[in-house]
Amino acid sequence: MPKDNSPNDLPQDGGTETDLFQLYADDPDKADDIVFGRVAHGDRRGFLKGAGLATMGALIGAAIPFHRNMPAGFIPEALAATPLKIDGKDGLTILNDRPVNAETPAHLLDDDVTPTARHFIRNNGLLPDDMSPDNWTLTIDGFVDTPLKLSIADLKAKFPTVTRKIWLECGGNGRAFFDPKAKGNQWSLGAVGCAEWTGVRLIDVLKAAGVKKEAIYTAHFGADTHLSGKEGKLPISRGVPIAKAMDENNMIAWAMNGEAIHPMNGAPLRLIIPGWPGSVSHKWFNRMELRDVVHDGPKMTGDAYRLPPHPVAPGEKVDKKKMVFIEAMPVKSLITFPETGVKLPKGERSVQVRGHAWVGEGKVSSVEVSIDFGATWIKTNLADPANPFAWQRFTQTVNLPQEGYYEIWARAVDDKGRSQPFAVAWNPKGYCNNAMHRVSVYAS
Repeated sequence: MPKDNSPNDLPQDGGTETDLFQLYADDPDKADDIVFGRVAHGDRRGFLKGAGLATMGALIGAAIPFHRNMPAGFIPEALAATPLKIDGKDGLTILNDRPVNAETPAHLLDDDVTPTARHFIRNNGLLPDDMSPDNWTLTIDGFVDTPLKLSIADLKAKFPTVTRKIWLECGGNGRAFFDPKAKGNQWSLGAVGCAEWTGVRLIDVLKAAGVKKEAIYTAHFGADTHLSGKEGKLPISRGVPIAKAMDENNMIAWAMNGEAIHPMNGAPLRLIIPGWPGSVSHKWFNRMELRDVVHDGPKMTGDAYRLPPHPVAPGEKVDKKKMVFIEAMPVKSLITFPETGVKLPKGERSVQVRGHAWVGEGKVSSVEVSIDFGATWIKTNLADPANPFAWQRFTQTVNLPQEGYYEIWARAVDDKGRSQPFAVAWNPKGYCNNAMHRVSVYAS
């Protein structure tokens, strides 16, 4: 049986999709276990459990009324025609399947607003069985004057609706470039996206509940289940200080790009805490508890989502007790055009460069690009964010002086003067890699 976190357990086809045929041919029980849920002893229909049904429904795009008649190792025809894909997603690179984690190649992130189909997926557990918005409730309790239990209809009726473009980024985005390697999902560049979210402001809901003076931290909970299948065991439960929770840019969202949130992105309700690691923006959000202590839920203790308190040498051991929480994400940029490795038509020397830049606090003040390995820099045209915590578009046309191999580098600087470094700032868990992005271009 695979381990609970079993990354990269599945054979890969071209590094992007899982070959279900090969997987089921080799070991159908293991295939059921990895893809659709843990197989109990003596029960070969592991994928027919509740969490597995939700996953299969998300993959196929519909419920399966006669699922109880499906034998172990059976591949629905909708999935049999092609390797494993995720319904409603397109072009993503699947890192692992249990839980599902997938990133977006940089050149597919060129839109100002990331399409839902191109938004990355970062899951810690298994999808809830019931994601119906009609049945959903959100509880606000703990150190509040008036505990609340709200339906999505209540949220829509009782609080002003807001729509904002907000980028979300996994704290481990860029982990694949660490040397020595750090454990965890080996994200390259694409665990980031900027969708348009619609919902209500978290601060409005908290004010309605009444935040007691004893409250110092939030605790976030969702309806996803632990990979082990153990009842009551949570896959993740993180939180933020009350001061951050009361930021007016935080949202409780029910729509993504004008439609229902994708199941893999937290349907039907998710929390949005901009600027901080995506792990605090809880998916399948159904409860927030206000606590009088720093929250100690899963992925809040030990060295989870923490950095050393000072720079360390690559590979250096760091006392976990001294590690500090990641708060605002560092300044960063991503070149979305041209695609790396592009070969220009013969004689063409002009290249338009474009991409996005973002930072967890304040805004990006400038982005520069270089075509000569950083010897000189060219200022780009940088747009203002559409609203706080929307990423910023940069564009510039560069001219390549002669044929040959070039690298285009991008370097963003925020309004506090902090710049992207050339090299990875190593840390034991592989977080917050904001090294300059580089793409290669061939001129002939």
